[in-house]
Amino acid sequence: MIGKGKSISHTRASMAYGWNQEKEADIVLKEFLHGDSPAEITKEFKMLQDLNCNCSKNTLSFVISPTIEDGRKLDKSKLHDIARRFIHEMKLGERQAIAFVHRDKDHKHIHLYVNRIDFRGVAYNDSFIGKRSQLAAEKVAEHMGLTTVKQVQFEKEFNLKEIRTEIKRRHDLSMSQFKPRSFDDYIKAMETNGVKVIPTINKQNNLQGFRFEFDGHNLKGSEVHRNMSIGNIGKQMGGLEIAKNLKNNAVGVKLAGNMVGLAPKLAFKLTKFLIKKTIQQGLSY
Repeated sequence: MIGKGKSISHTRASMAYGWNQEKEADIVLKEFLHGDSPAEITKEFKMLQDLNCNCSKNTLSFVISPTIEDGRKLDKSKLHDIARRFIHEMKLGERQAIAFVHRDKDHKHIHLYVNRIDFRGVAYNDSFIGKRSQLAAEKVAEHMGLTTVKQVQFEKEFNLKEIRTEIKRRHDLSMSQFKPRSFDDYIKAMETNGVKVIPTINKQNNLQGFRFEFDGHNLKGSEVHRNMSIGNIGKQMGGLEIAKNLKNNAVGVKLAGNMVGLAPKLAFKLTKFLIKKTIQQGLSY
């Protein structure tokens, strides 16, 4: 569950958005209010807000978003409980409040509006309200047995680790199975093994690196594994294409039939590797 919060001055416009029937809006909580329209609710808010002339952003606006999976299980009663619990966790006390559920785009979420000014004319302290809203949502989720942001993040990281491992496995397979001798060969080999390799080419038409697309994920080579930066891939192929091009005084490589340059750092790294390799081979004889 995600919680977002801020103080606003445009109460009526925001309230009208919350009450938007196109988003299948439905009131799930109403505290110390009687009005039946955004204009009437705004007027009731203003009666208390007029007690405090120093506060301009005098309405608190929150969005509480359960995960899509949790949202499917939440009925109106549970959504009411979420809003009430959130108000409690934010230590808002007894204040005018109204909450709507939006069911558009299959992502059920709550828009909650609370009068920042209480019945004594005192303004609620909104310092760090964004961070506090997230922490409150975490506590509500924990209390009600719903998915927290930490759990979602953990699952994402766990899945991403599996994706990285699988891309690296297919990289190793492509290297051993096809023994590519150029970046073009490597791209085709990876494609055969189900991974799309996307060259990153800058405005100077220089090849800077590769991105790897697999199972809905798009990662830089260095994000997959330290041995999968484009420089290290070039080294694993023995620098064959670069060596050939250097002999022909060409400064670049062929990709899909087109000649592209090499980013200076990449060219330097691979050239340095080739020189070192040539010296080592000479010393071994």
